[in-house]
Amino acid sequence: MKKVIGYTLLLCSTHVYAQKHINIRVEDVSKTISVLASDSLQGRKVFTPEIDKAAQYIAEAFQQAGLKPLKGNSFLQSFSMVSATQESLTAKSNGTEVDPQKIVLITSKPQITLSSHNLSIEKITATDNFFSKAIQFAASDKDLLVVVDPAFADRFPRLSMLKRSFFQSAASVAFVLGDVDTQNLTITASHNIKEHQLANVVGILPGKKKADEYVIFSAHYDHLGIGKPVNGDSIYNGANDNASGTTAVIELAKYFKAKGDNERTLIFAAFTAEESGGFGSQYFSKQLPPEKVVAMLNIEMIGTDSKWGKNSAYITGFEKTDLGTILQKNLKGTDFNFYPDPYPDQQLFYRSDNATLARLGVAAHTISTSKMDNEPNYHKPSDEVSTLDLENMTAIIKAIALSAKSIIAGTDTPSRVDTSDLR
Repeated sequence: MKKVIGYTLLLCSTHVYAQKHINIRVEDVSKTISVLASDSLQGRKVFTPEIDKAAQYIAEAFQQAGLKPLKGNSFLQSFSMVSATQESLTAKSNGTEVDPQKIVLITSKPQITLSSHNLSIEKITATDNFFSKAIQFAASDKDLLVVVDPAFADRFPRLSMLKRSFFQSAASVAFVLGDVDTQNLTITASHNIKEHQLANVVGILPGKKKADEYVIFSAHYDHLGIGKPVNGDSIYNGANDNASGTTAVIELAKYFKAKGDNERTLIFAAFTAEESGGFGSQYFSKQLPPEKVVAMLNIEMIGTDSKWGKNSAYITGFEKTDLGTILQKNLKGTDFNFYPDPYPDQQLFYRSDNATLARLGVAAHTISTSKMDNEPNYHKPSDEVSTLDLENMTAIIKAIALSAKSIIAGTDTPSRVDTSDLR
């Protein structure tokens, strides 16, 4: 018994020692996040010079850390988006005029006429996650007519936000509020289509014995930019959302490169356009064979204490794979805890940048501390570095590094997401 107790105490002390001696320093965390959330970057809004500056800063950080680009010679993973300004839209059902406010059309075509007879029909029901399903349908590669349950009538106009930016596509998707007769519906519309350039920032650390198996650490680096002034401040800095997650990705890249013992290939990704519909992560996910992605740890808003206080965070979709259990196991003996997502009604698992790969079966989860029922600075100009707990944030980044060790070493492989309920 004494030997068992002694061994247990030794194991616990080893874990505590390992956590304390992970070389991720609060000084470095502070320096990185202070740049990303500075007024000079003006909130890192998509399609602005400032988000380009943020991307360049992250790319330089990856280069200095010793990463390699995912493809080619650049850390920037560039892609095109289009935006559509509607100039006119008319609709008729059985010869009767339909209120155009009850239709939102996503299209890359300047002129288009759609008939319900030639469209695949889908539905967003009252029990669905409205925006998650809408984003999924908006990315369709075939023409769709999506009937939206009248229960979402108050949210329906917000679908027009999807027209601000989307991937160029030969397909068009018409969302129609459910009280419209869609049996003989014809929609005619004209749009002014503009093309825009965006870029994720992606670097890799090649693995050794299992180089063709990938572990991803990710976060989005965009935010809201300049907005409505509050107490004289119009810059929505996005320190917690999500300069905190991006900082974690940069610091983890530096740490694992210095450690130099990863058996699996590590990919570090900073996504653009999360606030606009998750387009950066959608594009990124299409560049990788999902069967080669072992795990994705997406990091979203870790700058404030969780509902359990310090040294804790939660994992979205905890029950969908055993990744969370593996992370918990690797933290035994430390004073840090990962918990299941305490906000299941928010359906966070499919609302962040992990969602695209999760829908493809990857053990892709988001780690966060955000109190979804009480984050006073969320999407406000007051989301600044001064409101964050950088000591605790550093502890979270260290915990992520330690908890992922067996996955990175190739000794643990998380189970896959059951995607049968998504078909």
